[in-house]
Amino acid sequence: QVQLVESGGGLAQAGGSLRLSCAASGRTFSGYAMGWFRQAPGKEREFVATISWIGRSTYYADSVKGRFTISRDNAKNTVYLQMNSLKPEDTAVYYCAAELGIVVSATTANFWGRGTQVNVSS
Repeated sequence: QVQLVESGGGLAQAGGSLRLSCAASGRTFSGYAMGWFRQAPGKEREFVATISWIGRSTYYADSVKGRFTISRDNAKNTVYLQMNSLKPEDTAVYYCAAELGIVVSATTANFWGRGTQVNVSS
């Protein structure tokens, strides 16, 4: 059974940092891109960042560019999201996703985690 399990969410102050992790299990993820999405209350799920299997290709939403960094450790089947200079508008449930290919899209992702809550106070 394929599982993506996010961790590392919590409460942070504006300007602070959090590091999210997503551990994948249940199959090999060779060739799979991994990504992070988020959904704030009353809003649609939005793209945050994605990274290719080898890690050479990364893409970010404009809203997080320069503040967030996505990385992966394929030996551990884990993808990370380092979030710095957090803002109250970063408050959301953050989801990990996987898709066979170079990038992850919300509409075509093969697997999803259940999410981890991030709250940023002002």
